[in-house]
Formats: sequence, C-alpha cells, structure tokens
Amino acid sequence: MRSFESREDYLETILLLKQEKGAVRSIDVAGRMHFSKPSVSRAVSLLKSAGLLTMDKDGLLELTPEGLAMAGRVYERHCLLKQYLQSLGVSEETAAEDACRIEHVISEESFEKLKAHMRGV
Repeated sequence: MRSFESREDYLETILLLKQEKGAVRSIDVAGRMHFSKPSVSRAVSLLKSAGLLTMDKDGLLELTPEGLAMAGRVYERHCLLKQYLQSLGVSEETAAEDACRIEHVISEESFEKLKAHMRGV
C-alpha cells in the first residue's frame, strides 16, 4: 500500500460495501475502487498484518475493531466535509471528490471546529 491515505481509502470502502451488501470480498473492493485484484490482494494482506482487517476461510473481509474505528472516522470526515462544501454551493460531484482528498489531511482540531460549526455550536 502506498500511503496512509490509501489505507484509509481501503478501510472506508470496505465499511461502505459492508453496509450496502452485508458481505465483502476482495473482488468487491477491486470493483468499487477500480483497482486490479492483485493490488487489492496486496492491500488486504497489509491491512491484515496491521491488525485492521481479517479474512475468513470463505474470503469474506471483516474490519477489526481498530479498523472499524479508523474507517468510521474517515467516513465521518468525508460526509461532513462533503456536506459543508455543498452548503457553500459546490456541486455534489466536486464536493465528494474534494472531501475525499481533504479527509486525509485535515487536522483533528480543524475537523472538530468545523463539525461544531456545522452543528451550530
């Protein structure tokens, strides 16, 4: 896996696929992310080694509690950033693309302030 950003993208994708389909295999991740099966297999191996993911004998992927927490944080950032950008008049497509980039680099402090602002605090 190339970077921490890539790790987060994989975890977020697995989380979303799990919510949508109930069960997730590497081929599902490859299709959603438009990556080759060998690339996803390597990423899955690295995520397993990092303790963020497990795979059962049938090839079903499950996020560990740590992987689930990380995926949830990334997805929360994505949703809030997308919503914020759309509230500024950014198109849904552009907001989604920009949120995907910003979610990996925004500081915890900035994100918490933005979240408070969005909730009217």
